[in-house]
Amino acid sequence: MALFGFKPDLARARAAMVNDQLMGRDITNPRVLEVMASIPRHLFVDQALWHQAYADTPLPIGHGQFISQPYMVAYMTQLLCLKPTNRVLEIGSGCGYQTAILAKLCKTVYAIEIIPALRDQSVRTLNELEIKNAHIKLANGRQGWPEFAPYEAILVAAYSETLPKILYNQLTVGGRMIIPLGPEGNHKLVVVTKDPDGGQSRDIFGPCRFVPLV
Repeated sequence: MALFGFKPDLARARAAMVNDQLMGRDITNPRVLEVMASIPRHLFVDQALWHQAYADTPLPIGHGQFISQPYMVAYMTQLLCLKPTNRVLEIGSGCGYQTAILAKLCKTVYAIEIIPALRDQSVRTLNELEIKNAHIKLANGRQGWPEFAPYEAILVAAYSETLPKILYNQLTVGGRMIIPLGPEGNHKLVVVTKDPDGGQSRDIFGPCRFVPLV
């Protein structure tokens, strides 16, 4: 297949990623698996890294940032329990790979990136893939995107020592936010749900490694 420089060996590598790294572990949501199998991760990294694009490892995307390992992308997406009608806020969209995954699973993605070059790169890649329901703006992610709030789901791809209240306030009742919380070197993946009574419930998952929310 010539589209976007795609090669058969990359197709096999992506299939192996889904079968071995995702289905071989605890990714069971069929919609998530289908989307992970359809989005070409190699297009979101430098061509010199294409041979590693489907390995279960983070990869550098420049500016001190990384594209998350495929398993973490699938795991965080699965924990959001997305529906096709959902509107999702993504904080720290980086090169746009997670954005593309979310866009295939929900109605609209509103993504924020603070680094201009990454924002521009991600917009170009999403346009090449003809993903039209993702909007990425250059801004401070801690402020969220209140213009389109509330959101049924918020994904934060950077760690914060405490829950950012401004982001939490942009969740709809019953909405879920997934975010790495805790100090540097000791943060854990947390799903925060906004309860009908105005409170919140938290589900804490395993340790993870992310860049700080800046």
